[in-house]
Amino acid sequence: MVWLRNWLFDKSILKSAAFNFPVICVGNLAVGGTGKTPMVEYLIRLLKNEYVIATISRGYKRKTKGFGIANENTTALEIGDEPMQFHKKFPDITVAVGEERLVAIPNLLQERPNTQVIILDDAFQHRQVKAGLNILLTEYKDLYTHDFPLPAGDLRDIRSSAKRAEIVIVTKCNPDLPIAERDAIEDELELKASQSLYFSSILYGKPYHLFSKQLTTLSEYADVLLICGIANPTPLKDFITLQVNSYDMLRYPDHHIFDSDDLLDIKKQFEKIKSEKKIIITTEKDGVRLQKFEQELASYPVYVLPIEHAILFNKAPEFHQQVISFITSFNK
Repeated sequence: MVWLRNWLFDKSILKSAAFNFPVICVGNLAVGGTGKTPMVEYLIRLLKNEYVIATISRGYKRKTKGFGIANENTTALEIGDEPMQFHKKFPDITVAVGEERLVAIPNLLQERPNTQVIILDDAFQHRQVKAGLNILLTEYKDLYTHDFPLPAGDLRDIRSSAKRAEIVIVTKCNPDLPIAERDAIEDELELKASQSLYFSSILYGKPYHLFSKQLTTLSEYADVLLICGIANPTPLKDFITLQVNSYDMLRYPDHHIFDSDDLLDIKKQFEKIKSEKKIIITTEKDGVRLQKFEQELASYPVYVLPIEHAILFNKAPEFHQQVISFITSFNK
């Protein structure tokens, strides 16, 4: 069925709409875990000082429907955790949600006519819109060439759809990825000559307090309770293991909405840790969903561990130039 749907779009039986405007899509072929959210943030940091930026997300698991733009009173329940994360970290950009991107883009441009670039979060399969620049992510340890369609594997799209991307990024690589392995992956992916391939690793920042935003440093003497509700926690667990004395983890489903029972579990599990140097570490996505418990968690050392993409092999300037050249091509 996925193949047939793509074929109908490829043959223009089902129609895609293109915009005479810079629209960048960040997506993947698998169900989560490739680093889409930090890649959207990477693009925001790259562009926000030169362009008026807007993001559009579906707003997964939000309690609202239709198109909406985040404002100072918006909550994660209204727009979803990832858009809320963008809104909190980059308050000067427009953060919008809408299930139908074909409807959301004109609505956004009508309400924010000064917008110069739109970044579509997780919209590679949303083929009603034909983005001008598609950035496709695939995880180093689970390349789409090794994967299978659901339910046998994690693919929600067929492998050949990768040919639609202008840029492919292999994410979560070892920072010291050998050149020979890089070249072997490049051969395996068999991209077209017109496609660009980049490799990235995860760069962890300093943990900051969920409420006060005060920074801290992970210590080899620290004992950590890890609160994790993301699709693929393995890289995070590997990092924490190397940084601290010990850790215990409460794992939840991706996009989990925490309730009062979860809060009690977190408190009980934290109290079980017999250490004077114990802290709670969570991800930025989970931190957004825990914000509502500020009063209940005010006395607890809850810290958020931020992550970023780091482009490997000194290719960051080339990647930046490719993105900027795409945007400036609309001004010629």
